[in-house]
Amino acid sequence: MQPVTVIGIDPGSQRTGWGVVREISGVLHLVDCGVVRTASAGREFSDRLARIYHELAKVLARCKPDEAAIEQVFTAKNAASALKLGQARGVAVAACAACGLSISDYEPTLVKKSLVGTGRAEKEQVAFMVKRLLNVREADWALDTSDALAVAVCHLTMRRFAALTGH
Repeated sequence: MQPVTVIGIDPGSQRTGWGVVREISGVLHLVDCGVVRTASAGREFSDRLARIYHELAKVLARCKPDEAAIEQVFTAKNAASALKLGQARGVAVAACAACGLSISDYEPTLVKKSLVGTGRAEKEQVAFMVKRLLNVREADWALDTSDALAVAVCHLTMRRFAALTGH
């Protein structure tokens, strides 16, 4: 298998986590990671969406991933929250699509199951496994960043599975 670099994105209207992971000969390597915080982006919600798009575009230009993996929207607390989350996710999809990346979607339960073994794992359990799989001893990143890295690792796991099974 050729080396592949994937950006994982955990979309959110206030914090959008992102993480870039490269797989070389079955070994995962952390390239870069972070979170786009939108609280100071401006008064309008559209300013927050613009910040997400522009910050992700910078990351994509710098890290040059081959593929993108984005967490699907889960049921939010209310319709307004779900709509904002969906818009933030749409902006992340648009940023990746504008760079010509193929984009894969993953349900949060599948991401958790592929890393921890259960779809109901806590965020801290996911963060622990992400550090283990990426061989990172100390991580000072936000849980949104861990979630994004988990999406990237999940995608790489699914790619390996598909290559082995021919699906």
